[in-house]
Amino acid sequence: MFNFDEANKKGKEAMDTALKSYSDVTKGFQAIAAEAAEYSKKSFQDGVAHFETLAGVKSFEAAFELQSSYVKSSYENFIAEATKLGEMYADLAKTAYKPYEAPVAAAAKTTSKAAATATAA
Repeated sequence: MFNFDEANKKGKEAMDTALKSYSDVTKGFQAIAAEAAEYSKKSFQDGVAHFETLAGVKSFEAAFELQSSYVKSSYENFIAEATKLGEMYADLAKTAYKPYEAPVAAAAKTTSKAAATATAA
């Protein structure tokens, strides 16, 4: 017999899980967006400062050295930021999947039992 109270309870649990998951994902995307905006701002400020310094250089050798060091530091900063954002996206994916981990495992277990029973018959 169908139990309406049990179905209502399961439906409420599923809705609560979905809302919490959406909330966590939204917070994760906001953190990523804030990090990207901060990096962009810092990168732009570093570029402006570099070109102001470059404008005051008197020799080609000094300009070349300054430019080389700027490119190297910009590249290193970019790699560090890309790594950090990659880790943030990985954490976001783990956070988004976490509420569904137990139900998916239970469904997989039920499906494998059904498949084993069907195969044995």
